[in-house]
Amino acid sequence: MSIDVHQHLWTPAFVAALRARTRPPFLDGWTLHLDGEPPYAIDPDDHDVTLRAKRNAGLQLALISLSSPLGIEHLPAAEAWPLLDAYHAGARELPAPFAAWAAASVTDVDPVRLSHTLSEGFHGLQLPATALLDEAGLATMAPLLDVLERESRPLFIHPGPAAQTQRPSWWAAVVPYVQQMHAAWHAFRAFGRPRHPRLRVCFALLAGLAPLHSERLLSRSESTHKGQVDPNAFLETSSYGPRATDAVIRELGVDVVVNGSDQPYAEAAELPFGDAAHHAVQVTNPARLLYGKEHA
Repeated sequence: MSIDVHQHLWTPAFVAALRARTRPPFLDGWTLHLDGEPPYAIDPDDHDVTLRAKRNAGLQLALISLSSPLGIEHLPAAEAWPLLDAYHAGARELPAPFAAWAAASVTDVDPVRLSHTLSEGFHGLQLPATALLDEAGLATMAPLLDVLERESRPLFIHPGPAAQTQRPSWWAAVVPYVQQMHAAWHAFRAFGRPRHPRLRVCFALLAGLAPLHSERLLSRSESTHKGQVDPNAFLETSSYGPRATDAVIRELGVDVVVNGSDQPYAEAAELPFGDAAHHAVQVTNPARLLYGKEHA
């Protein structure tokens, strides 16, 4: 099945909810206002369902998620839930091949509400990496992760808000987003996995290339799991290309065997890998490295 796990699509219900606000995050027409950032002009074509469906021709499933850099999940509950409800309402109405990740407030952790949302057809839960940067964050989010693990649903970790006042337009995507994902990868390994041993978790942006720092981890960590592969951790490519993806595949292991069987790492993607990485993607380790176009 051809799947894109990382797309953002603002439905009319969600756009209306953003336009109903008068303080960030809000939309004034198609101009987005966020805390700590200059106004940003949104291209309405990027959020046209019909146009996006045409772009997704050939995909059997395109998973839509809330735009976590908007900071909605971090808002006070009274502000967050109307926006989250509008997101869920619009996502439920999307036609094939669309489906969606659920979203949740990280200031009003409500596992019962999450369970109900998942029962409405959402594939799993997306959380901002900014809520999962350390032991305290993972402890706070644990009730939501317990629901996912109990119901065998995956977690998708996506960069969260990153103010970029007086910085180049590319700064957030290249610096804080990567830092967030790097921290979330190591925090989950250290504090999340012991509590949630069966939870499937997918990290956007190749986890900020955190796997490439394993040599530093191995030289400093006293963990009994040093060097072991996590069979329930997945990676999504976002805007990374063949060089970064190839490097991550090689670092995670081209020919890893876990419990007597080949360890999956990557779904074949249309990237010009080297021979060893291409063999890993096609043959040795299929279906672990997930593909995402990171649409607006």
